[in-house]
This record gives sequence, structure tokens and C-alpha cells, in this order.
Amino acid sequence: MAEAKKTEIKKIAAAKTMRKLMADHFYELDRAAKDGHPKVAWCTSVGPAELLRAMGFVVYFPENHGAMLGATRMANETIPAANAIGYSPEICSYLTSDVGAFLQGRTPLTDAYEGIESIPKPDVLVYNTNQCRDVQDWMAWFGNHWSKPVIGIECYRNVGDVTEVHVDGIAGQIEALVPTLEKVSGEKFDIDRLRDAVRLSRQCSDLWKKVLETAATKPAPLTFFDSTIHMAPAVVMRGTQLAIDYYNELLPELKQRITDGVAAVEGEQLRLFWEGMPIWGRLRDLATLFLELKACVVASTYANSWIFTTLDPGDPFRSMARAYTELFIVRSDPAKETYLQEMIEKFSVDGIIFHDSKTCPNNTNCRHGMPQRLQERLGAASITIAGDLNDLRCYSDEQAKTQIEAFVEQLTGRAKQHA
Repeated sequence: MAEAKKTEIKKIAAAKTMRKLMADHFYELDRAAKDGHPKVAWCTSVGPAELLRAMGFVVYFPENHGAMLGATRMANETIPAANAIGYSPEICSYLTSDVGAFLQGRTPLTDAYEGIESIPKPDVLVYNTNQCRDVQDWMAWFGNHWSKPVIGIECYRNVGDVTEVHVDGIAGQIEALVPTLEKVSGEKFDIDRLRDAVRLSRQCSDLWKKVLETAATKPAPLTFFDSTIHMAPAVVMRGTQLAIDYYNELLPELKQRITDGVAAVEGEQLRLFWEGMPIWGRLRDLATLFLELKACVVASTYANSWIFTTLDPGDPFRSMARAYTELFIVRSDPAKETYLQEMIEKFSVDGIIFHDSKTCPNNTNCRHGMPQRLQERLGAASITIAGDLNDLRCYSDEQAKTQIEAFVEQLTGRAKQHA
């Protein structure tokens, strides 16, 4: 009897370049923290990284470290240490896994990069609450520990149309960061340097958008699970030429896949949308499951969070303010639903998977009737998977697998009826 062909995730060649880029990024941070120059700024993932780069800082993103803790499953062991000092199991598991890891003197960087013993000590910590209020508390804990300044932006929430009032308010807050950053960095603010950083961020954003939009092709050349890996430069290197160079390497590879008819999911039969946070500790398992079911998760709100089409080097402060306020997570449910409708149509989506992330209510959109409203308005079939971004105690492999398999069977049956 012939042996069954093993299902394997197709590798993207550019990943080798990305691994080196990420290594260089963390080694640069490690050197800066040890030497005291250049200064190290911690920044939330959609915080004012462009301003920090313009002020001469090297930039560290603790949410990226949180994702690494989740992906390596180290978070399972570190979260309880944060719970033990009073941080609730109900709050962001990025925060609790990161604080817990620090309390235990652990980091996945040590295993990944020889010679790195710890996360880089900050000289200043900068947040933007467009993600959630948890990031402010997260930065505050480390700021208190090291007696370093913690500054940031208080974002609007539940935004419908982004108005000039919103833009003025956030732009003013970004500009107000400058005096503290000048004091910490020892450098005077230079508007031309900021314009250049915003220009580079915009170019990175445009390329990342093109990368993600290749999945609108049938069959798709990459999946949501691929995007969670290849988004790293767009997150931690935006505002640099390095990120642009990387996506100028990745994009042609994906276009060649399209030309050659190479599918990320061989025999693609269904196209799905992932709404919400990744389940970092189960990315490979889920990617393999969908591969076996011939269902391609072609797009997500998560990976699109680093597309900033309104960035404009001619008006850096205001365009940064607009870009940070147009973020999906900040918007009202009607605005989100309009966006999801556009994505469903653009990527020819057959069904939506909502991830109800236990400790991330701000990036969970299935708790107030959205799946039902989309079903009623658009006929968009969906399921809701219970889980978490990092805390795997909130996730059941068996339950999720059963739900996904039943959903795929349902969608397949529907497709056959309409064939």
C-alpha cells in the first residue's frame, strides 16, 4: 500500500533573509543597551516609532517580545509569576508573560541569539493606547522598575469617521513628546529627519500592503500564518530602509508563485478570514490543520494593522496622528463591519473565523453581536474559537479542531450546492 503523502507547509525563501534581519535587530539593541549609545526607546507596536527613530533612538517593541514568548510557549511558564505579584489572569497575556519572564530572568532571545542574556534596558518608554490601556500599565511597570521616564499618547476609542478633531488631538500629543525625547537622547529635534522616517514607514507600509494583497489571487501564494511571521520587519523596522529592502525581496517571490500557479495550500478549496489575535503557541498546528483541510486563511485584520496609507512626509505629525487613529482596533463596530465587508469581497472569503481571545478584549470583536450582524447583512458564515494570544490554558486543541473541521465541512457542502 502506498504511503500517504505528508502535508507540509511551503517555505518562503525570503524567510532566510528575515531571520538575519531579526538577529541583527536584536544584537543592535543588545549592544546599545550595554554601551549606553545609541539610547534605547521602548515603543508599543503602533506607537510613534518614526519620531523615536528621528530622535536617534534604537527601538524595542515589547509586544514583539510578548509574541515570541507565546510562539515559543515559554509564556505558559512565565504568566504565573506575574499573577503571583498581583497581575490578574484576566488582563493582557502579553503583559503578564513579559513581566513574568523578567521576574524569572528569562527571555526567548537567549535561546535564539548567542550572547544575548536579557531584554534591552530602556532609556525611555513610549506608549500609544490605540492598542489598549494595558500597554500603558505594561510600560509603567518597567519604567518604575528602572526609574525611567514613561510618556505616551492617549488615543480616542470607538471612532467612526476620523475627523480633524481626532487628528489635531493626537498630533498635539505626539509633538508634546519631543521635549522629553530631546532630554533623554541628547539630540535636538530635526523635522527633516522625521520627514525621512515617515517617508520610509510609508514605503514599508505600501509594500507590506502589496504583499498581503497577493493573497487575493486564487490560489493564494501565502496564508495568514505566513503573514504572522513575515510581518516582523513591518512591526519592528518601520521607518528604516531595511524593512523596505526586505519586502522588495519578498514581494517578487510571491508574484513568481502567482505566475507559476504555486499555491500556499495545495488544492485550495476554501478561502477563510481570521479575525482577531493569533494563537501564538498553536500557529504551526493550526496552519497544518487548515492545510490538510485544503482551506486557506487568506487574510486577517491583525496582519493589516501595519498598513498606514495616510502617512505623509509632507505633514509628518498630522499624518502619523491620522494613521494611528484609523487603526482597526480603535474604530467603532459599524466602521469595523464596513472594513470587513470590503475584505470579504476583495479576498473572495467563504467564511470567517473569529478568535475570542480571553485576555485581549480590545482586539476581540465577536462579543457584541458582530458575527450575527455580518451573517444577516452579508450572509457571511462564521465560527468563534475560544482561546488566547499567549495563555494556552484558555484554548482547547480538541474543541478548536472539531469546530474548524465541522465549519469547513459546512462551507464545502454549501459550495457544492451552489456549484
